[in-house]
Amino acid sequence: MPKPILAGLCILVAGVFLWTGCSAAPTTAKAAVKAEKDRKVAPEFALKDANGQTAHLADYKGKVVLLDFWATWCAPCKVEIPWFMEFEQTFKDKGFSVLGVSMDEDGWSAVKPYLQDLKVNYRVVLGNDQVGSLYGGVDSLPTTFLIDRQGKIASVHIGLSRGKEDFKNDIINLLEAPHAGVRSPASGALAFFTRAAY
Repeated sequence: MPKPILAGLCILVAGVFLWTGCSAAPTTAKAAVKAEKDRKVAPEFALKDANGQTAHLADYKGKVVLLDFWATWCAPCKVEIPWFMEFEQTFKDKGFSVLGVSMDEDGWSAVKPYLQDLKVNYRVVLGNDQVGSLYGGVDSLPTTFLIDRQGKIASVHIGLSRGKEDFKNDIINLLEAPHAGVRSPASGALAFFTRAAY
């Protein structure tokens, strides 16, 4: 095979790998929001954020949470982070939070400058293999969990498997879902106001 064709093929394969996810495992899995009866409780954890404060998943009970396992070296993660920053800004006053879990082995020395460069507006904690195992073994990055207000996993997104609008629609559906102890927005009001902004 001629060298230019071989080089082009290698670049194409590397690009597909980086775009879909950062691992050797299968990297794309489209996930719609599961029916409530099929949801399992998200495992509790205690991880430190950049300020040394401990974050517990239980701190977010009553909110819809986008829990994102990512790393600074992961190209698809860098695509999704601006989406998640926008979601945090748009939905934070409606009972929604983004919580990033960095899986960087170099720790805060790699993560803090990255967060500052991107001006990340949501809380990030440093993860580990133990927490990854609690969530089914996070073998591919990014791996993102949408957690409902009852603390149950409503959907799992592996790799860069869904577009920004799919994430946004799932978030809106979870925010509008009836839930115990918190008043639901008037019929379709949240969707109307958030979609009208785009």
